[in-house]
Amino acid sequence: MKYIFTFFLVFSFCFTALCQAENPDYDKKLADSLGADDYGMKSYILVMLKTGPNKIDNKATVDSLFRGHLANIGRLASLGKLVVAGPLGKNDKSYRGIFILNVKTITEANELLITDPAIKEKLLEAEIYPWYGSAALPTYLKFHDKVGKKKI
Repeated sequence: MKYIFTFFLVFSFCFTALCQAENPDYDKKLADSLGADDYGMKSYILVMLKTGPNKIDNKATVDSLFRGHLANIGRLASLGKLVVAGPLGKNDKSYRGIFILNVKTITEANELLITDPAIKEKLLEAEIYPWYGSAALPTYLKFHDKVGKKKI
């Protein structure tokens, strides 16, 4: 019994030590520039966009608001405030798309969201959640222009 206890004690110590090993590829300068914690993660704000309560019958007005919505996405991405944006397929919850905002607070997120014409005019409505993800997430954006043949 003593040997079994000793085996489990040594095994659990070794397993814990292996799980907490230092990453040989760690780049402190990059991690610091991205705001990463010790696990390479950071806080973001996840926004679920859904159909808003306002219904506008004028197609030209709706088209203009959504052109402004797309332009605002580009503006926020160029500022480093928006790291993911995209539409969702049809679903039973009226979800239309997602944003992942590179900000720390819901207040900051709301300040950015109100600059979107489709949200401001309530064609879209935002559900906002704190989200914890890879601090490296914003780095994919520099490759986006290199993989698409057409501009949005």
